[in-house]
Amino acid sequence: MTRPQIIAMWAVPRSRSTAFLRMIIERGDLDVVHEPFSNLAATGRFELGEHTATSVEELFELLLERASTGGRRLFVKETTDYRYDALLADPRLHTELTNTFMIREPAAVVGSHYAMNRDVTRDEIGFERVYEIFSAVRAAGAPAVVVDGDELVADPPAVIVRYCELTGLPFLPEALTWDRGERPEWARTEAWHRDVSRSSGFSTGSNEHPIDPADAERVAALVAYHRPFYERLHEQRIAAAAV
Repeated sequence: MTRPQIIAMWAVPRSRSTAFLRMIIERGDLDVVHEPFSNLAATGRFELGEHTATSVEELFELLLERASTGGRRLFVKETTDYRYDALLADPRLHTELTNTFMIREPAAVVGSHYAMNRDVTRDEIGFERVYEIFSAVRAAGAPAVVVDGDELVADPPAVIVRYCELTGLPFLPEALTWDRGERPEWARTEAWHRDVSRSSGFSTGSNEHPIDPADAERVAALVAYHRPFYERLHEQRIAAAAV
């Protein structure tokens, strides 16, 4: 079976997806694009090679063209701070992409997001939007690979081996570690990726984030709203492989 040339990872923000991307970059065998749709939504444009996209439709066409002519499979890492209506309406989302997803325990996600942005809104947390994409992919009969970020950092080889099996990639254990340092791919949002820039591999880190008592009720409500979406996705997560 011929696999799609694009592997997409739709990730809840603060789910450890940047560490996953850093591993993908370290592999060296994939063409990598970092958060094109969210950068487009935030700035109104996204540069891909010599081309500039100013709409979701235009950007999707550029990604498809790059994947078909680049000679390597294309890995696109994206977060769901925003909703991408044009992608959900395009059947090529199911036929031209291998769609993968990353989640993490919602209390940790909300706490980490709150630590970066105390004014974080309900929809920015992203679980509902990830679940919407997941549901659309499944409804079309296409495969959907779900990774739990906490399980990933607890046993990186076991999770990555299974991810590679399901996406048609060779497992490269040497890519599980990397050199510390910032990456040009995330220059615009560097503050959100500092932990990975300072790391040399997957790390459990801390799930503890102080919450202002004045915000405690609002933060708890954010966690409660997104937990059902997390639980539905968590039920579909990939099982770690024996390594």
